[in-house]
Amino acid sequence: MNPYRDDDPARPLPPGGASRLMGGTSPRAFAAAVRRIADCRQQSPTPRAVQVIDAEGAAALRGMGVPAEGRPLDEVVDQLLHDIAPWRAAMDHPRFFGFIPSPASPLSALGDLATAMHNVHAGSWLQSSGPSAVEAGLIDWLASQVGFPSSAGGLFVSGGSIANLTALTVARDRTVAPEHRRSAVAYVSEQTHSSVAKGLGIIGLLPDQVRRVAVDAAFRMDAAVLARTIEADLAAGLRPFAVVASAGTTNTGSIDPLRAIRAVCDRHGLWMHVDGAYGASVALSPDHRGRLDGIGEADSLSWDAHKWLFQTYGCGMVLVRERTHLAQTFHTRPEYLLDAEVDEEQINYWDFGVELTRPARAMKLWLTLQVLGSDGMGEAIAHGCRLAAWAEDELRTLEGWEIVSPAQLAIVNFRRTHPGLSAEGNDALNRAISRRALEEGHAAVLTTRLGGQTVLRICAIHPDASERDMRATVRALEAHAIAEIAAGVS
Repeated sequence: MNPYRDDDPARPLPPGGASRLMGGTSPRAFAAAVRRIADCRQQSPTPRAVQVIDAEGAAALRGMGVPAEGRPLDEVVDQLLHDIAPWRAAMDHPRFFGFIPSPASPLSALGDLATAMHNVHAGSWLQSSGPSAVEAGLIDWLASQVGFPSSAGGLFVSGGSIANLTALTVARDRTVAPEHRRSAVAYVSEQTHSSVAKGLGIIGLLPDQVRRVAVDAAFRMDAAVLARTIEADLAAGLRPFAVVASAGTTNTGSIDPLRAIRAVCDRHGLWMHVDGAYGASVALSPDHRGRLDGIGEADSLSWDAHKWLFQTYGCGMVLVRERTHLAQTFHTRPEYLLDAEVDEEQINYWDFGVELTRPARAMKLWLTLQVLGSDGMGEAIAHGCRLAAWAEDELRTLEGWEIVSPAQLAIVNFRRTHPGLSAEGNDALNRAISRRALEEGHAAVLTTRLGGQTVLRICAIHPDASERDMRATVRALEAHAIAEIAAGVS
């Protein structure tokens, strides 16, 4: 199993665990284990969208410990597949509609396996010239899809949180002198993802340096309110430096008025970052990319491939309008890395972001796109938009349901009301409907808060979900509502 072992073949391998650690398991047993895991992954999804382990089962797993003597591989894999893996929210289930689902393509899993098997260190050109070249080409292509100029660049990161942090760090360094950081101010909306607030805190901003701008009736940042807030801060002697717009908010899929926000930023010399972790993917759909009007004018963009590009977790991107800005913030030259320095035609990705050691995350998206093609990816994204529209259409055939936020970017928010209930009672009704849905297991529909009310929310992006799935899910929710009202909502 170790292809680099070129010394005397008669020389025995180290005994026990030392041998097994580097591949002492037989090739046949290893291949069989991989096949079992892949077969399990490819099987039809469990009927239940969510399975939560009970206290007894959780205690048993916590108490397993580590054996002094190793166990047979097939025994360990069997325990993994049957006693551990089933207890989860099946984020890749066709009817998991909570949060932002992650229906990862098996092609992405294959890319994950290939890069993990080769254990690629994608920090420097010396260590990963092939994968780094692929990453550079894919970043260029993605940047072109959102309308960034040829000067743009970026890198793959673990997800939207680190993408936002990376971009905001560059924004701070480009626009705020160190001695003025205590008076710097950033602007987000009431619907901005929580990772942005985390990132702003990490780069040194205190809560009183972050403004939450009101949204309009469609849950989009109000550009007029933004402009007035910035002007008030300038009059108070503060230093506005960045606005974070959203392209596909987590709650509603809303896209902020990007061109209007760009105009406000230009008027005051502010950095414009767009959190497109979810919604930027519609740039690959010819039917829907027009919804992102103005996104190419941003200074930076976060984008998650493990959301609507169907990748396994840990695959996000950060793009910046000027690639040189990344190295100006993150490039260091310790003596132990000097042998890996490169010229301008090559890239050491550890100079572009936070990570020194980093996996070759781009490879699984590259593999998926090479097999599926951009047209296939675009159609899969458009399908998600149709799914949410079908759910909304079914809701409008039923009495007592309110559409709080219409279907957009595959997300729809709605609420069941009953005239005999107070506002608090109707909130409780919608929470109870969600609980019943989870207990039944047919579909996972969770709640959120919009306009001070508890609402039900569907985010539907699974390529295998159908119109029948959407309409049946809505009818099941209505049945749960009727049952709760009859029982007296608690």
